[in-house]
Amino acid sequence: MKIGILGYGNLGKGVEGAIKQNSDCELTAVFTRRDPSTVKILTAGVPVYNVADVEKHKDEVDVLIICGGSATDLPKQTPEYAKYFNVIDSFDTHAKIPEHFANVDKVAKDFKHTALISCGWDPGLFSLNRLYANCILPNGKDYTFWGKGVSQGHSDAIRRIEGVKDGKQYTIPVQAALDAVRSGSNPDLTTRQKHTRECFVVAEEGADKARIEKEIKEMPNYFADYDTTVHFISEEELKRDHSGIPHGGFVIRSGKTGWDNEFNNVIEYSLKLDSNPAFTSSVLIAYARAVYRMNKEGSLGCKTVFDVAPAYLSPLSGEEIRAHLL
Repeated sequence: MKIGILGYGNLGKGVEGAIKQNSDCELTAVFTRRDPSTVKILTAGVPVYNVADVEKHKDEVDVLIICGGSATDLPKQTPEYAKYFNVIDSFDTHAKIPEHFANVDKVAKDFKHTALISCGWDPGLFSLNRLYANCILPNGKDYTFWGKGVSQGHSDAIRRIEGVKDGKQYTIPVQAALDAVRSGSNPDLTTRQKHTRECFVVAEEGADKARIEKEIKEMPNYFADYDTTVHFISEEELKRDHSGIPHGGFVIRSGKTGWDNEFNNVIEYSLKLDSNPAFTSSVLIAYARAVYRMNKEGSLGCKTVFDVAPAYLSPLSGEEIRAHLL
């Protein structure tokens, strides 16, 4: 399977590492908005091209993994590049997924490609666990907690604010809310009661910090519904104290079973990740394999993780999966 990477930031570098771990995958091209001569990748012998030349290389790539940010990159990039390639992205603005799906679906069908959006761990693996748990415990409630960890999408949104030189955002679960959910008591929790958000921002010299803080705290889909703390720090402090990209979280469904709903049940799925982009990249590679297979079978248009049979993710044959994993 020939993989192309579009965008060589944290996620793109993670994809390159994930390809190395999958023997049925090969990196064939990296596309960048930067001057290609300034981008040094780790895989020997693989060319780096400018995105302006992407159409020239459409026959060299089976699946293009698009590694842009959800705020402004992916809504434009994924439909655009679905003209030339089978594509996959990690679009994570939950409220806008239906709109993004529709835009990508039309292009992918028109150009006879297969696309998969919103793939990673949330949306992605967490979405699947929510679906499974809802089907198994119809009489129950869903709870999702993220963190403590760095959100790449929220950090990217901060960095796009005028006057911001760099920034990191941490999502932090409220422990009391987590404990209440795990008890099986099915509490009613507002968005604000479940998480807090903490931002560490390096401002440009002379920037209006009060305006930046206000823009962050009032940003819809990202910070407006949360108690958010903004710290302004130096570039040196950010590099020293916030260079890692850990993350994780919990998907929990609490529900009743039995004739008289007499039995309590809690389904919990959790992740603890040293590197958010490295893990997300590993999910993207598994689903790129599915995109490749589905396209060969003639399944065209846009998909999500809900549309992919688990067997399509594995490099093993059906016989091997049944023998060793079932």
